[in-house]
Amino acid sequence: MTAPTAEIEEQPNDWVSVRGGVGDRIFSGLALSAGLAIMAALAGVFIFLALKGASGFTKSGDVYGPHAESFLGYVFPLLVGTFTASIIALIIAVPLAFGIALVISHYAPRWIATPVAYVIDLLAAVPSVVYGLWGAFYLAKKLVPMHDWLHEHLGFIPLFGEPSTAGRTVLTAGIVLAIMILPIITAISREVFSRTPRLHEEAALALGATRWEMIRMTVFPYSRSGMVSAVMLGLGRALGETMAVTMVLSVGFDLSWNIIAQSSPTSIAANIALKYKERSADLLNVLVATGLVLFLLTFLVNFAARWIIGRSERRMAR
Repeated sequence: MTAPTAEIEEQPNDWVSVRGGVGDRIFSGLALSAGLAIMAALAGVFIFLALKGASGFTKSGDVYGPHAESFLGYVFPLLVGTFTASIIALIIAVPLAFGIALVISHYAPRWIATPVAYVIDLLAAVPSVVYGLWGAFYLAKKLVPMHDWLHEHLGFIPLFGEPSTAGRTVLTAGIVLAIMILPIITAISREVFSRTPRLHEEAALALGATRWEMIRMTVFPYSRSGMVSAVMLGLGRALGETMAVTMVLSVGFDLSWNIIAQSSPTSIAANIALKYKERSADLLNVLVATGLVLFLLTFLVNFAARWIIGRSERRMAR
């Protein structure tokens, strides 16, 4: 009587195993297909930019305009403008984002932390054109006194030369970008901070560590790779932002390190948006070539981030 019962009990387990195996294979196939589709899309974008923009590297000098005679002379000020605005945004946004994430995850009570997290996340839903309008017509005017103060007290530094009277400077664009990337960095940092093993935190507190010492010894080492990912994602957003920079920045091609100047180099993405409407066939090739430079730049940034994260994970595994 026991043998048939045992045989009957084994049948549902076998059926669940078969069903689970089919589900796993379907999910694995869907995940693989999604990954291959993303790789194919990236490859397609790269091939299009390479084929369409290859001739843009070797156009005659008159195509690049009065400010440059070669592609390098054309794209280098754009790279400077892109990096300058993005670095200013990171300098402002990263400490603020990490601080907000720590407050939400480890300091503030839940009745305060939850609404603050919602408000920060809502900033990501605001369209970039709204940030551009706000930065160009409100924030820029409000920052004029700050520009004058920086020039008056720190004018011996090349970054703070003759200030703009309108406030539409690289510094203003960097502040707007900082507000735009703040929710991205904050959301990711908050998530990785909250996933620190509770036992590690309690062990540090039990050994007499203060709240800050516990965060420095347990939360930051455990979350290092996630923090790097958050910063790099924010940098990628800042590098590729178009409308906000286009609307805020007074466009110029004069290569200057003065971040409060009247006219400063714009970013690659903003330059494409500005020049696309009045493009000729030759200028279109040049714009696509600058888009290829931005694509490769973004790829290198993400590749460097992945290398840093992998190195950090290997170090933590030892």
